[in-house]
Amino acid sequence: MTAPSKTHRRAATLAAVCAVALVSGCSLAPLYERPAAPIPTGYPVAAQSPDTRSANQPAPGGEAASVLRSTAWCTQFPDPVLRRLVASALAHNRDLKLAAARVVEARALHGIQSASRLPTVALEGTTTHPARNNESAHQVGVTLAAYELDFFGKAQSLSDAALHEYLATEQAQRAARISVVAEVVRGYVLERAAVARVELARRAAASRTAAVGLLTRRVAAGVSSPLELEQARSLVGAADTDLIEQQLVHARAGHALALLTGYGDRTGTEDAPPFTAAAFGAGWGVARAGLPSELLTARPDILAAEQRLQAANAQIGAARAAFFPSIRLTGMGGVASGQLNSLFTPGSGALQVVPQVSLPIFDGGRNQASLDLARARESSAVIEYERAIQTAFREVSDALAGQASLERDVAARTALREVEARRRTMTMNRYLAGAVGYLEVLDVERSLFAADQALLDAKRARLENAASLYRALGGCPAVSG
Repeated sequence: MTAPSKTHRRAATLAAVCAVALVSGCSLAPLYERPAAPIPTGYPVAAQSPDTRSANQPAPGGEAASVLRSTAWCTQFPDPVLRRLVASALAHNRDLKLAAARVVEARALHGIQSASRLPTVALEGTTTHPARNNESAHQVGVTLAAYELDFFGKAQSLSDAALHEYLATEQAQRAARISVVAEVVRGYVLERAAVARVELARRAAASRTAAVGLLTRRVAAGVSSPLELEQARSLVGAADTDLIEQQLVHARAGHALALLTGYGDRTGTEDAPPFTAAAFGAGWGVARAGLPSELLTARPDILAAEQRLQAANAQIGAARAAFFPSIRLTGMGGVASGQLNSLFTPGSGALQVVPQVSLPIFDGGRNQASLDLARARESSAVIEYERAIQTAFREVSDALAGQASLERDVAARTALREVEARRRTMTMNRYLAGAVGYLEVLDVERSLFAADQALLDAKRARLENAASLYRALGGCPAVSG
């Protein structure tokens, strides 16, 4: 068997050095432990509907509810117009495009940091021509740039930190998608409610204009007084003013919805059902939530905060590693010769490995300050993580409280509106019979108009709360991605 040549032995030595360089040392990062959730084990009883309360009770066998029981419209919005608007927003909203770009940026930064753990190997060739003699030097080989052996896990910690920052950015993108969907739902509700307010103001103006015509004839016949006619005209003026205001509100609501959808939907809400229809918003917000601890895995903002906490934890490992010696390797393996034509002949092999050891002795306290900074940032990350959990708990509690109370509010205002409508009919009949004056008619007209407006506002608030509940529960997989 032929003995290996000197060149092969040198190449094998360089390969062995590279293999050693790839071996990572121990990590000096603290062992990560998820902080305890600083929230109660259940939602406030007053903030829950009966269905929600039952979801928080232990299930048969002693196991608590294990999943978030979200609304049916999470998996498929019942309104086709709303589904189209959501799809347009997910495709064209600029906030989502910006969030996606930041994910790509974070992924690239993680790739750069991960690459620093590997040696940089390049093929290089040099030719030297001395100025005072005719001797030349030719060299071709594989070079190993100054590479720091990661005996103390500094490069590993920095790579871990970059990975967690990337994962946090991914969760931030999920949060942005959930937020945009919730805002589209809310914007759709506001636009439809604004249309209903415009129609209400238009009907009120038409009804009061007809009343002015009636009173004009009654004044001419000597049945009513000119004062009553002026009072009726005052109501018409108020209705016209309200109509102008509501038209402006509707225009602005439409512009806001168009911005959310990235101006990608040309149809808009032309074929949308009326806000006052019984089917509009039916079933929205009827949700039951599982245990508060489930928010830790459902809310992307909480997951993002935890990833940032883990990144801060990894940065402590990198700061600790700075106190220890660093070892860098620079090497070259190849062939060298004074004559170009004999560069690749046997015996022209060359190998050079230059280790460099650096031991910090005095740095003016820089390393200690860096470690203190990393620890302070981790403490801040813990606080931000806990605050994210508490904020999520409060948002879910608020939305659950609104779910039941706003439903009752809509029912109560519906009943009140029916009472005011009957009172108006009876009062108008009595006025035409001469039993009461027109002041009572004015009073009942204002009351009915206010009841109509309050009912629209209550229904709008209930549907807005449904959007808030969707966001608070962390969205749904079908639309949050």
